[in-house]
Amino acid sequence: MDLVTGGTGFVGAHVVRTLLARGREVRCLVREGRPHANLDGLDVELRAGDLLQADTLAPLLGGVERVFHVAADYRLFVRDPKPLYAANVDGTKALLDAAKAAGVTRFVHTSSVGALGLHHDGSPADERTPVDLDRMIGHYKRSKYLAEREAEAWAARGLDVVIVNPSTPVGDLDIKPTPTGQIIVDFLRRKMPAYVDTGLNLVDVRDVAEGHVLAAERGKTGEKYILGAQNLSLRQILDLLADITGLPAPTVQLPHWVPWIVGACQTGFARLFGGTPRVSLEAVRMSKHRMYFESTKAEQELGYAPGPVRDALERAVLWFREHGYADA
Repeated sequence: MDLVTGGTGFVGAHVVRTLLARGREVRCLVREGRPHANLDGLDVELRAGDLLQADTLAPLLGGVERVFHVAADYRLFVRDPKPLYAANVDGTKALLDAAKAAGVTRFVHTSSVGALGLHHDGSPADERTPVDLDRMIGHYKRSKYLAEREAEAWAARGLDVVIVNPSTPVGDLDIKPTPTGQIIVDFLRRKMPAYVDTGLNLVDVRDVAEGHVLAAERGKTGEKYILGAQNLSLRQILDLLADITGLPAPTVQLPHWVPWIVGACQTGFARLFGGTPRVSLEAVRMSKHRMYFESTKAEQELGYAPGPVRDALERAVLWFREHGYADA
């Protein structure tokens, strides 16, 4: 039996499907009252629970061999960061503790490339690139960095923990959507008149899910593995979307100070009056760095073999249109 947290979300829903395709029995942690459309029709066991309520975790882990901890509070703007740290750091610590007590044989912790270091020249980073907490931009990255340290600490204490660091997944089932999914939606709605000079490592979400299962099967205890695919500038991503959809890509490149002013104003307004800024200052600060990575370690040690990102973008476009996020 495998337990998946975050199975109702984007990456987690694909991890569930990959496990089912392997013939595994899957149990999913579902918070009371939360929608689970991404799991509808799947042969999975749904169990109510809460990572912040320790008494719900022991029953959840009964009979579980492997845990895939995919759940996270993924928000780039928060008025109060305490709930974000509680979910991402305290929740991870509680689940690791419960997994050790329950005799779980392998724990796959989903971190993020956001918790890794970057090279100042924009060249691709890897698992060994130097990093520390002071280099983390914003509360989300700081919380994922701290959660990763908890996973490493439990690996040192004898729990069989493997860490995966997905880059920027794209594809179907992006129900929220993620910030990158929102870029695709905005493009489809023709709400992207301009762009900035930045870059991301895109990866098919199905490859990320496969990477999770490979990490469970072949990963080394205490090690971390980047699950990425293709380094692309934002302009290249938009050109790919234009080629897929036939819609025009923006041609105006803005200097970073323009979105910085917009982000500062919108973030300040949201802090004072509530709501979520369309352009958060944290996202703008991140965009000043090219988030380029390489997955050589995962390829060599896990047999990870990501496919073309274009295929994933095509599925994302189709899924967003079919589900009413944008006109067909």
